[in-house]
Amino acid sequence: MKKWLLVPAGLLMALSLAACGSKTVATTNGGKITQDQYYSSLKTTSQGKQVLQQMIIKKVLDKKYGDKVSTKKVNSQYNTLKKQYGSSFDGMLQQQGTTASGLKDTLRMNLLLKEAVKNDVKISDSDMKKQFKDWQPKVSTAVIATTSKDDATKAIDALNGGMSFSDAAKKFSKDSSSKNKGGKVPGFDNATTSVDDSLKKATFKLNNGEYTKEPVEDSNSQTGQKSYYVIKMLNKPAKGKWQDHKKELKQQIWDQDMDTNNGGTVLQSVIAKELKNGNVSIKDSDLKDVLSQYTSSATSAAK
Repeated sequence: MKKWLLVPAGLLMALSLAACGSKTVATTNGGKITQDQYYSSLKTTSQGKQVLQQMIIKKVLDKKYGDKVSTKKVNSQYNTLKKQYGSSFDGMLQQQGTTASGLKDTLRMNLLLKEAVKNDVKISDSDMKKQFKDWQPKVSTAVIATTSKDDATKAIDALNGGMSFSDAAKKFSKDSSSKNKGGKVPGFDNATTSVDDSLKKATFKLNNGEYTKEPVEDSNSQTGQKSYYVIKMLNKPAKGKWQDHKKELKQQIWDQDMDTNNGGTVLQSVIAKELKNGNVSIKDSDLKDVLSQYTSSATSAAK
Protein backbone atom coordinates (compact mmCIF):
# COMPACT_ATOMS: atom_id res chain seq x y z
CA MET A 1 0.00 0.00 0.00
CA LYS A 2 3.00 2.29 -0.41
CA LYS A 3 1.38 4.43 -3.03
CA TRP A 4 -1.71 5.56 -1.19
CA LEU A 5 -1.74 9.19 -1.97
CA LEU A 6 -1.32 12.40 -0.03
CA VAL A 7 -3.99 12.05 2.66
CA PRO A 8 -5.69 9.14 4.44
CA ALA A 9 -8.32 7.58 2.23
CA GLY A 10 -10.99 8.00 4.87
CA LEU A 11 -10.44 11.75 4.79
CA LEU A 12 -10.59 12.03 1.01
CA MET A 13 -13.97 13.30 -0.13
CA ALA A 14 -15.28 12.92 3.41
CA LEU A 15 -16.43 16.50 3.58
CA SER A 16 -18.13 18.74 1.06
CA LEU A 17 -16.85 22.18 1.95
CA ALA A 18 -18.97 23.83 -0.71
CA ALA A 19 -22.18 22.63 0.89
CA CYS A 20 -21.94 24.71 4.04
CA GLY A 21 -24.75 26.91 5.23
CA SER A 22 -27.03 27.48 8.18
CA LYS A 23 -28.12 23.85 8.39
CA THR A 24 -27.58 22.38 11.85
CA VAL A 25 -24.85 19.76 12.11
CA ALA A 26 -25.31 18.97 15.80
CA THR A 27 -27.26 20.14 18.82
CA THR A 28 -26.23 20.24 22.46
CA ASN A 29 -27.69 21.56 25.69
CA GLY A 30 -25.32 24.46 25.18
CA GLY A 31 -26.64 25.30 21.74
CA LYS A 32 -26.41 24.11 18.14
CA ILE A 33 -23.52 23.85 15.71
CA THR A 34 -24.25 24.97 12.14
CA GLN A 35 -22.50 24.05 8.92
CA ASP A 36 -21.10 27.60 8.74
CA GLN A 37 -19.60 27.27 12.19
CA TYR A 38 -18.22 23.84 11.36
CA TYR A 39 -16.72 25.12 8.11
CA SER A 40 -15.14 28.14 9.79
CA SER A 41 -13.49 25.88 12.33
CA LEU A 42 -12.51 23.18 9.84
CA LYS A 43 -10.86 25.46 7.30
CA THR A 44 -8.27 26.59 9.83
CA THR A 45 -7.00 23.02 10.34
CA SER A 46 -4.38 21.26 8.23
CA GLN A 47 -6.74 18.33 7.64
CA GLY A 48 -9.50 20.63 6.44
CA LYS A 49 -7.10 22.31 4.02
CA GLN A 50 -5.93 18.92 2.78
CA VAL A 51 -9.51 17.88 2.07
CA LEU A 52 -10.14 21.02 0.00
CA GLN A 53 -6.80 20.56 -1.76
CA GLN A 54 -7.73 17.00 -2.70
CA MET A 55 -11.21 18.00 -3.85
CA ILE A 56 -9.78 20.69 -6.14
CA ILE A 57 -7.22 18.30 -7.63
CA LYS A 58 -9.89 15.65 -8.19
CA LYS A 59 -12.23 18.12 -9.91
CA VAL A 60 -9.49 19.30 -12.28
CA LEU A 61 -8.27 15.81 -13.12
CA ASP A 62 -11.79 14.39 -13.46
CA LYS A 63 -12.63 17.05 -16.03
CA LYS A 64 -9.61 16.18 -18.17
CA TYR A 65 -9.08 12.46 -17.61
CA GLY A 66 -12.34 11.16 -16.14
CA ASP A 67 -13.36 9.38 -19.32
CA LYS A 68 -10.15 7.31 -19.15
CA VAL A 69 -10.81 6.01 -15.63
CA SER A 70 -13.74 3.62 -15.73
CA THR A 71 -15.54 2.05 -12.80
CA LYS A 72 -14.32 -1.28 -14.17
CA LYS A 73 -10.67 -0.22 -13.73
CA VAL A 74 -11.32 0.96 -10.18
CA ASN A 75 -13.14 -2.25 -9.25
CA SER A 76 -10.37 -4.34 -10.80
CA GLN A 77 -7.74 -2.72 -8.56
CA TYR A 78 -10.07 -2.96 -5.57
CA ASN A 79 -10.67 -6.67 -6.12
CA THR A 80 -6.94 -7.30 -6.55
CA LEU A 81 -6.25 -5.69 -3.17
CA LYS A 82 -9.13 -7.54 -1.56
CA LYS A 83 -7.75 -10.85 -2.83
CA GLN A 84 -4.21 -9.91 -1.79
CA TYR A 85 -5.21 -9.15 1.80
CA GLY A 86 -7.69 -12.01 2.09
CA SER A 87 -9.21 -12.37 5.54
CA SER A 88 -7.25 -9.36 6.83
CA PHE A 89 -8.83 -6.99 4.26
CA ASP A 90 -11.38 -5.47 6.66
CA GLY A 91 -8.67 -5.02 9.27
CA MET A 92 -6.50 -3.23 6.72
CA LEU A 93 -9.36 -0.83 5.90
CA GLN A 94 -9.82 -0.11 9.59
CA GLN A 95 -6.09 0.44 10.07
CA GLN A 96 -6.06 2.90 7.17
CA GLY A 97 -9.07 4.70 8.64
CA THR A 98 -11.24 4.13 5.58
CA THR A 99 -14.09 2.10 4.14
CA ALA A 100 -14.57 0.10 0.95
CA SER A 101 -16.06 3.22 -0.65
CA GLY A 102 -13.19 5.38 0.62
CA LEU A 103 -10.64 2.96 -0.78
CA LYS A 104 -12.33 3.07 -4.18
CA ASP A 105 -12.21 6.88 -4.07
CA THR A 106 -8.48 6.73 -3.40
CA LEU A 107 -7.89 4.18 -6.16
CA ARG A 108 -9.82 6.37 -8.60
CA MET A 109 -7.77 9.40 -7.56
CA ASN A 110 -4.55 7.46 -8.14
CA LEU A 111 -5.73 6.34 -11.58
CA LEU A 112 -6.56 9.93 -12.50
CA LEU A 113 -3.10 11.00 -11.37
CA LYS A 114 -1.54 8.17 -13.36
CA GLU A 115 -3.27 9.46 -16.51
CA ALA A 116 -1.92 12.95 -15.78
CA VAL A 117 1.61 11.60 -15.32
CA LYS A 118 1.37 9.63 -18.56
CA ASN A 119 0.20 12.75 -20.37
CA ASP A 120 2.72 15.19 -18.88
CA VAL A 121 5.88 13.10 -18.46
CA LYS A 122 7.67 12.43 -21.72
CA ILE A 123 9.94 9.37 -21.68
CA SER A 124 13.00 9.28 -23.92
CA ASP A 125 14.96 6.31 -25.24
CA SER A 126 17.68 7.27 -22.78
CA ASP A 127 15.21 7.02 -19.91
CA MET A 128 14.14 3.55 -21.02
CA LYS A 129 17.73 2.34 -21.44
CA LYS A 130 18.49 3.47 -17.89
CA GLN A 131 15.40 1.72 -16.55
CA PHE A 132 16.32 -1.45 -18.44
CA LYS A 133 19.47 -1.88 -16.33
CA ASP A 134 17.29 -2.72 -13.31
CA TRP A 135 14.42 -4.27 -15.25
CA GLN A 136 13.59 -7.92 -14.83
CA PRO A 137 10.77 -9.76 -16.57
CA LYS A 138 8.08 -11.32 -14.39
CA VAL A 139 9.37 -14.58 -12.95
CA SER A 140 7.53 -17.63 -11.67
CA THR A 141 8.78 -19.03 -8.37
CA ALA A 142 8.02 -21.38 -5.51
CA VAL A 143 8.93 -20.62 -1.90
CA ILE A 144 9.28 -22.27 1.46
CA ALA A 145 8.40 -19.62 4.04
CA THR A 146 9.57 -20.14 7.62
CA THR A 147 9.73 -18.10 10.79
CA SER A 148 13.24 -19.19 11.78
CA LYS A 149 16.60 -19.45 10.05
CA ASP A 150 17.02 -22.92 11.51
CA ASP A 151 13.81 -24.21 9.85
CA ALA A 152 14.85 -22.71 6.51
CA THR A 153 18.24 -24.41 6.84
CA LYS A 154 16.55 -27.73 7.55
CA ALA A 155 14.46 -27.31 4.40
CA ILE A 156 17.59 -26.64 2.34
CA ASP A 157 19.29 -29.71 3.85
CA ALA A 158 16.25 -31.79 2.87
CA LEU A 159 16.40 -30.45 -0.69
CA ASN A 160 20.12 -31.16 -0.87
CA GLY A 161 19.33 -34.69 0.28
CA GLY A 162 16.97 -35.27 -2.62
CA MET A 163 13.55 -34.24 -1.28
CA SER A 164 11.37 -32.59 -3.90
CA PHE A 165 10.63 -28.89 -3.46
CA SER A 166 6.92 -29.67 -3.36
CA ASP A 167 7.32 -32.13 -0.48
CA ALA A 168 9.69 -29.76 1.34
CA ALA A 169 7.16 -26.94 1.03
CA LYS A 170 4.43 -29.12 2.54
CA LYS A 171 6.71 -30.14 5.42
CA PHE A 172 8.48 -26.90 6.30
CA SER A 173 6.54 -23.92 4.91
CA LYS A 174 4.36 -21.80 7.19
CA ASP A 175 2.59 -20.15 4.26
CA SER A 176 -0.82 -21.85 4.18
CA SER A 177 -1.71 -20.27 0.82
CA SER A 178 1.21 -21.83 -1.06
CA LYS A 179 2.56 -24.86 0.84
CA ASN A 180 0.04 -27.28 -0.69
CA LYS A 181 0.69 -25.89 -4.18
CA GLY A 182 4.31 -26.92 -4.21
CA GLY A 183 5.18 -23.52 -2.75
CA LYS A 184 4.14 -21.71 -5.92
CA VAL A 185 3.42 -17.99 -5.45
CA PRO A 186 2.20 -15.23 -7.81
CA GLY A 187 4.74 -13.98 -10.34
CA PHE A 188 6.61 -10.72 -9.79
CA ASP A 189 9.12 -8.45 -11.50
CA ASN A 190 11.64 -5.88 -10.29
CA ALA A 191 8.94 -3.25 -9.72
CA THR A 192 6.58 -5.40 -7.62
CA THR A 193 6.19 -3.53 -4.34
CA SER A 194 4.61 -6.42 -2.40
CA VAL A 195 7.87 -8.43 -2.53
CA ASP A 196 10.80 -7.36 -0.32
CA ASP A 197 13.93 -6.17 -2.14
CA SER A 198 16.06 -8.82 -0.43
CA LEU A 199 13.82 -11.56 -1.84
CA LYS A 200 13.85 -10.06 -5.33
CA LYS A 201 17.64 -9.73 -5.30
CA ALA A 202 18.12 -13.38 -4.30
CA THR A 203 15.49 -14.58 -6.77
CA PHE A 204 16.85 -12.82 -9.84
CA LYS A 205 20.25 -14.48 -9.32
CA LEU A 206 18.70 -17.92 -9.84
CA ASN A 207 18.40 -19.82 -13.11
CA ASN A 208 15.51 -22.12 -13.94
CA GLY A 209 15.37 -25.08 -11.57
CA GLU A 210 17.81 -23.59 -9.03
CA TYR A 211 16.98 -22.83 -5.41
CA THR A 212 18.70 -20.61 -2.86
CA LYS A 213 21.42 -22.45 -0.95
CA GLU A 214 21.18 -20.14 2.07
CA PRO A 215 18.06 -18.85 3.89
CA VAL A 216 16.92 -15.47 2.57
CA GLU A 217 15.88 -13.07 5.32
CA ASP A 218 12.87 -10.79 4.97
CA SER A 219 12.29 -8.34 7.81
CA ASN A 220 8.72 -7.11 7.92
CA SER A 221 9.07 -3.34 8.37
CA GLN A 222 5.61 -2.98 9.92
CA THR A 223 5.81 -5.65 12.62
CA GLY A 224 9.56 -6.16 12.92
CA GLN A 225 8.98 -9.91 12.57
CA LYS A 226 11.62 -11.74 10.54
CA SER A 227 10.87 -14.49 8.04
CA TYR A 228 13.28 -16.77 6.24
CA TYR A 229 12.70 -18.10 2.74
CA VAL A 230 13.96 -20.80 0.44
CA ILE A 231 13.23 -19.78 -3.14
CA LYS A 232 13.13 -21.89 -6.29
CA MET A 233 13.09 -20.44 -9.80
CA LEU A 234 10.41 -22.09 -11.91
CA ASN A 235 10.48 -19.87 -14.97
CA LYS A 236 12.82 -16.97 -15.70
CA PRO A 237 12.13 -15.46 -19.13
CA ALA A 238 15.07 -14.15 -21.12
CA LYS A 239 15.58 -10.43 -20.57
CA GLY A 240 16.03 -9.65 -24.27
CA LYS A 241 16.69 -6.13 -25.53
CA TRP A 242 15.29 -2.90 -24.17
CA GLN A 243 13.55 -2.20 -27.49
CA ASP A 244 11.42 -5.31 -26.91
CA HIS A 245 9.99 -3.97 -23.67
CA LYS A 246 9.23 -0.29 -24.25
CA LYS A 247 5.68 -0.60 -22.93
CA GLU A 248 6.77 -2.28 -19.68
CA LEU A 249 9.67 0.14 -19.18
CA LYS A 250 7.43 3.17 -19.63
CA GLN A 251 4.92 1.76 -17.15
CA GLN A 252 7.65 1.25 -14.55
CA ILE A 253 8.96 4.78 -15.01
CA TRP A 254 5.47 6.23 -14.66
CA ASP A 255 4.85 4.10 -11.56
CA GLN A 256 8.08 5.36 -10.01
CA ASP A 257 7.04 8.93 -10.78
CA MET A 258 3.77 8.22 -8.94
CA ASP A 259 5.47 6.88 -5.83
CA THR A 260 5.37 9.52 -3.10
CA ASN A 261 7.91 7.43 -1.15
CA ASN A 262 10.48 8.39 -3.79
CA GLY A 263 10.12 12.05 -2.94
CA GLY A 264 7.14 12.75 -5.15
CA THR A 265 8.83 15.63 -7.00
CA VAL A 266 7.68 14.51 -10.45
CA LEU A 267 4.12 13.95 -9.25
CA GLN A 268 4.08 17.33 -7.52
CA SER A 269 5.24 19.01 -10.72
CA VAL A 270 2.53 17.22 -12.72
CA ILE A 271 -0.18 18.29 -10.28
CA ALA A 272 1.11 21.87 -10.38
CA LYS A 273 0.85 21.88 -14.18
CA GLU A 274 -2.66 20.43 -14.17
CA LEU A 275 -3.87 22.95 -11.57
CA LYS A 276 -2.39 25.82 -13.58
CA ASN A 277 -4.30 24.64 -16.65
CA GLY A 278 -7.43 24.02 -14.59
CA ASN A 279 -8.19 27.72 -14.00
CA VAL A 280 -8.51 27.25 -10.24
CA SER A 281 -9.69 30.26 -8.28
CA ILE A 282 -9.89 30.23 -4.46
CA LYS A 283 -12.83 32.37 -3.35
CA ASP A 284 -12.22 32.24 0.40
CA SER A 285 -9.37 34.60 1.32
CA ASP A 286 -8.57 32.48 4.39
CA LEU A 287 -7.75 29.60 2.06
CA LYS A 288 -5.87 31.53 -0.62
CA ASP A 289 -2.65 29.59 0.06
CA VAL A 290 -4.25 26.12 0.12
CA LEU A 291 -2.44 25.16 -3.11
CA SER A 292 0.82 26.94 -2.31
CA GLN A 293 2.89 23.74 -2.34
CA TYR A 294 1.94 23.28 -5.98
CA THR A 295 2.05 26.90 -7.10
CA SER A 296 5.54 27.21 -5.62
CA SER A 297 6.53 24.03 -7.51
CA ALA A 298 5.29 25.51 -10.74
CA THR A 299 7.23 28.73 -10.09
CA SER A 300 10.42 26.79 -9.34
CA ALA A 301 10.01 24.68 -12.46
CA ALA A 302 9.52 27.78 -14.58
CA LYS A 303 12.82 29.21 -13.33
